[in-house]
Amino acid sequence: MEPKWLEWSQKLQAIAQNGLTYSEGVYDIERYKQLRAVATEIMATYSNVEHSYLLDLFSGEVGYATPKVDVRGAIFRDDTILLVKERADGLWTLPGGWADVGESPSEVVVKEVYEESGYQTRATKLLAVYDRDKQGHPPFPFYVYKLFFKCELIGGSPSSSIETEAVDFFPEDALPELSIGRVTPTQIARLFQHYRQPDLPTDFD
Repeated sequence: MEPKWLEWSQKLQAIAQNGLTYSEGVYDIERYKQLRAVATEIMATYSNVEHSYLLDLFSGEVGYATPKVDVRGAIFRDDTILLVKERADGLWTLPGGWADVGESPSEVVVKEVYEESGYQTRATKLLAVYDRDKQGHPPFPFYVYKLFFKCELIGGSPSSSIETEAVDFFPEDALPELSIGRVTPTQIARLFQHYRQPDLPTDFD
């Protein structure tokens, strides 16, 4: 379970963002800015992230507040799963990233897998839609939904990118150190269950 301070700060930020989007009165706008400042202070206090960085981050969010979408591809070969090593933290994860405006979730995952690993794939099934805050990831400023697609390998060859420095397939019992902010061991284990039992329904929440 995520800490209450994270839940509170995320909700306060969303309320402030929505209020700033729809309010016209100068006093209301000022109150929502103050509410955003409180959300920032809570998160900065408990996350050890610079207050100014968080305030800039929250101030850049406009429009109605909705969850962000992270899309990941699960590609299996001979009882192994494809992982990429992130340059940002030197740890391993499923290829993927933020969903892009103008592309469907399956289009995004196919593109991300190719850009980060060099492999060409086809998305064949949505395996899971998870609430990031319920999955054991470290705290994150924004609320996120995580989509995991099973992808069929159809071509390409391993290749690093500006975001990844290594690409490889790993068996379930010999995983490298994972980038827990992106994927957890529990999620990998569940994806292997989907691989071995293809009739399992899509997981959600």
